[in-house]
Order: sequence, then C-alpha cells, then structure tokens
Amino acid sequence: MSIPDKTKVTSHYIRKELLGKSTVTLFGVFLIILTMSLVFFIASQGLTTFIKDKQSPFQFLFSGKWDPERDISKGGPAVGALVFIFGSISISTLALLISTPFSVAVSIFMSEISPKFGKKLLQPVIEIFVGIPSVVYGWVGLTVLVPLISKLTLIVPFIDKESNTTGKSLLTGGLVLSIMIFPTIASVSFDALKALPKDFKEASYALGATRWQTIKKVLVPAALPGMLTGVVLGLARAFGEALAVQMVIGNNILFPKSLFDRANTMTSVITMEMGNAVKGSLESNALWSLAFLLLLISFLFIVIIHKIGAKGSFVK
Repeated sequence: MSIPDKTKVTSHYIRKELLGKSTVTLFGVFLIILTMSLVFFIASQGLTTFIKDKQSPFQFLFSGKWDPERDISKGGPAVGALVFIFGSISISTLALLISTPFSVAVSIFMSEISPKFGKKLLQPVIEIFVGIPSVVYGWVGLTVLVPLISKLTLIVPFIDKESNTTGKSLLTGGLVLSIMIFPTIASVSFDALKALPKDFKEASYALGATRWQTIKKVLVPAALPGMLTGVVLGLARAFGEALAVQMVIGNNILFPKSLFDRANTMTSVITMEMGNAVKGSLESNALWSLAFLLLLISFLFIVIIHKIGAKGSFVK
C-alpha cells in the first residue's frame, strides 16, 4: 500500500481552499456592486425631479399638493409628497401600536409560559403567516374588514357619513398591516428571549422572584434590544408594503382627518401611477423621487437596527 505524498495532499487542499475563498469573494463583490448599482440608479432617477425639472426639495417634502399635470394657468405642476409621507407614517405607526403588544405577548408565552405548546402549535402558525402572500392579506381585508368598518362608520357619531361609507380607511389599512407585521415582531422577539443565558432566569429564581417578576424585571429588559430590532423590522415591512395597503386604504390624495378617512401612502401611489406615467415626465420623475425617499428610509431603519444591536443588553 503506497503512502500518499504529503506535498501533493497539501497542495490539493490549498487549491480547494483558494477556490472556495475566491468563489465566496467573487459573490460578495458581485453583491456589493449590485447593491451600489441599484442605489445609484434609483438615486439618479429620483434626483432628476430636482435637477432637471427644477422642483424644490422643500416643496416636495413639505407640500401636500400633488397634481403633476396641472396647467400653467392654474399654478403649474405640483409634486408635494407630504400627503403620502404622512399616510405612510400614520398607517405604519397605527399597525405598530396594534401589533407590538400582541407580538411581544405571544413571544413571551411561547418562550416562558408554555414552551411545548408554543413550539408545536404557535410557532408553525406564525411561520404560516410569514408565507401568506400580500395579495391574500389585501383580499381578506377587502372582503372582511372593509364591510365591517363600513358598518362601523354608520354608528360612530363624529364621522362624515357622506365621505366615509366605503369602509376603506386608514384604520382598515392599519389593521391589515398589523397582521402582516405580527410574525416578524413575534419571531424576532421569541429568538431574543430564547437566546438569553439560562443563568438569568436561575439567578432570579434563586433570589426568590416569581415567574412574572422574572419575566418583567429580568428577561424582557435583557431581551429588549432584540425585541426593538423586531419592532424596527416590522416598521420597515409596514413602510414597504404596497399591494395589501392599496387594496383597503382608499387611495385618496388628501390628509385623513380621522382613522375612518381614506388615505394614501408612498408605496400605493407608486404602484398605482407608475404604469401610466410617461417616461421622462415630471410625474414619472416625482414617483422615482418617492422611491428614492423610501430607499433612504430603509437605510435609516438599517442604521437604527445596528445602533440597537450595538447597545447590547439593558440588564445591569
């Protein structure tokens, strides 16, 4: 039996190591180039509104008048995006306020109250929620929530009955979005709780704390950075959602005066008008500017997530 040459074996493994390293590096560089190219393309298109069309960035961000095809005799085109920005912030905040308490409660239940039941039933259910397409959420909201909200507007005294009878409203969109971001917040919060060292819990019990005192004063504060990361990810999902929101929010280019008023968001107006906008026109460029603004907001969320993760545990 011949003994393999150590030099050949070492050379073989070195070649495989270099091949693997080169392949991974190539894909990494390709991803960086692709990301930078995408950012550059969206930025170049989005800034055309201000460079080529000479629109004011201040008016774009803080004006609520959107009429890109308005005649010169009536004041000229207007591309104020504040109404869409306000709509996106309002509906995302509403969805976050509704979804976060339920998501955190479910994550605590799965990790600390009934781990076996949570692992066998709740966790698969949450995974099913993640896999449901956006259009299904929108369709359910359109067929179930919209008629319910429509009936509710008839009995609420301060609602304008003439303009709020369709059921499509800020509230409907917020409810649909809250269901959509629920699995994101719940899953990340659950992972944050499960990642905590067992010493935290054992030390708390050893000091005489009850289970609820341990959860409230030890586990939740320790997992708070991870939970906040889940909340920010849910907020990013809510900001970027288009189809489901578009189906139930009413798509009205006016500031909503109440939760029962119709509204509009940045993603909704992009999906509705981009197909009909003439390439190179002010309307098309303004929609690209909205897309660039969404990209900047996404970057902001990423920075916030990194800042939260860098702080580590809140337990002292």
